[in-house]
Amino acid sequence: MIIELRKKSQITIPKEIIHQLNLQEKDQLEISIQDGIIVIEPVAVYPKSYIQKLEETVMRINEKPAKYNVGPFKSVEEAINYLEETNEDVDKDKEPQK
Repeated sequence: MIIELRKKSQITIPKEIIHQLNLQEKDQLEISIQDGIIVIEPVAVYPKSYIQKLEETVMRINEKPAKYNVGPFKSVEEAINYLEETNEDVDKDKEPQK
């Protein structure tokens, strides 16, 4: 598939690729060069607090569940829901006090 570099160094990603990768407006993409090839890939950006909580949750896999008041999780979705709920609580704590 050939695309054209336009003014201000802009390109348009063809609709077939947008649909195949299920990309949406405002999705973030990383662009890099690997062995002389331009690589564009979708990325997800999360707050540091979410990543830290994810790391803590993943590390629990090898530990005894009795040490924690949550988990073990029965599915990936259950763990993700826990992380998202916890992240919402952290976000609320960061809101300015009135």
